[in-house]
Amino acid sequence: MHDLLLRRESYTSAFPFSITSGVIDGIHFRVQFEGVERRTNMSILNLKNVLIADAVTCGGVFAIGLLAAAPVGGLLGLPANIVAIGGWICLAAALLMVVAATQKVPNAALVKLIALGNLGWVAASFAVIATFSAQMTGVGIAVVLAQAFGVLAFAILEWKDSGVPVRSLVV
Repeated sequence: MHDLLLRRESYTSAFPFSITSGVIDGIHFRVQFEGVERRTNMSILNLKNVLIADAVTCGGVFAIGLLAAAPVGGLLGLPANIVAIGGWICLAAALLMVVAATQKVPNAALVKLIALGNLGWVAASFAVIATFSAQMTGVGIAVVLAQAFGVLAFAILEWKDSGVPVRSLVV
């Protein structure tokens, strides 16, 4: 066995311009690493854009809940206090989203917390429909369903992009 480890390999001249496996592995690693780094940077940029878009929509819901709870509640067929409570919840969520989006690399645990909060919002949206469907307008049901599915999309995107490897951000 010892002789097998120390034996020199002989190569035929069939491939005079052969590349050694060390060169191939080095090229392969560099291509892979650069590809991962590009994908990671794009993923972080994408995650930040998703967080900002989510925060902006939350800010809009907060403004509606603060400034127009009664008229919006009337349009949707919901009590004004439900609209106002939704707005205040969105303010807290928006602040967390802005914190995560302004970090160089968004904290994965914070982003997952935001995604879980969004899933909670989706569940609450269906609970609102189940509870108030008898008094809700058709527009109200459509709006609550549409925003629930929109928030679900945000949750999926945030969860998916929260696991970005930090090691590839070496400059």
